[in-house]
Amino acid sequence: MKTALLICTDLDRTLIPNGDEPESPKARKYFRKLAEMPEITLAYVTGRHAALVREAIHQYDLPPPDFVLGDVGSTIYACKGKEWQRWGAWEAHIAPDWGGRDHAQLAALLDGFDGLRLQENTKQNTHKLSYYVDLSLNHTYLMDEMQMLLKAHGIHASLIWSIDEPANTGLLDVLPASASKRHAIEFLLEKQGFSLATTVFSGDSGNDLPVLISPIPATLVNNASREIKLEALQMARMSGTEQALYLAQGGFLGMNGNYAAGILEGIVHYHPEVGTWLEEA
Repeated sequence: MKTALLICTDLDRTLIPNGDEPESPKARKYFRKLAEMPEITLAYVTGRHAALVREAIHQYDLPPPDFVLGDVGSTIYACKGKEWQRWGAWEAHIAPDWGGRDHAQLAALLDGFDGLRLQENTKQNTHKLSYYVDLSLNHTYLMDEMQMLLKAHGIHASLIWSIDEPANTGLLDVLPASASKRHAIEFLLEKQGFSLATTVFSGDSGNDLPVLISPIPATLVNNASREIKLEALQMARMSGTEQALYLAQGGFLGMNGNYAAGILEGIVHYHPEVGTWLEEA
């Protein structure tokens, strides 16, 4: 009997081959084959909002997910075909961190910081405040100053930094402290009855770091930047979770380890029997 597995993956430059590195031609075909197996529960864990996730599924012919953990983990949707049901229980769980303040009040509080530029309305939601940041700024200092101000006002927040490489700009998300990709995955595990032993996550960038350095078995795809690889390894060692982090290198089924090939390589690293499943399918 095959073990039920929860496969969680980031989208952009992880499952979606929209980075600079080449994609192995059959990688997404193999990934779809795996995702369609009845033993697999598939969750997309992404900074995208629901409409952009739907757009990506159509544009890149991705398998339909069972769950979408969107907006950098601040929303969760249960998906049955085209019907996506937003989980109110998750939003009720994370809401207290902002001390009763809404999105607009939080934006007003942070308005005095130079170098922050609000992202488009479509990229904001009730519990996600998102900015563009010029890469010439010292983002670590900026985030420290923001965090001090937020704490002084009784606001418990996570500040998630990443880089949009094609646009050459920094991305900074302000979330409730309970809301991140990691916390959303852990909430999903609890509610759906999965364990760390039956879960694998894959990512490529800064906003994946909370999961990559956690006890959740995780894979950093081969096309991730050298800087992210070094940072993830260093932080995982400091956290004592290096055994739960795998860096894809290529070679599985003759593929290069980029994007979907890296996701599959990581899954097989943690669950070697999956390689047999793919060969038998």
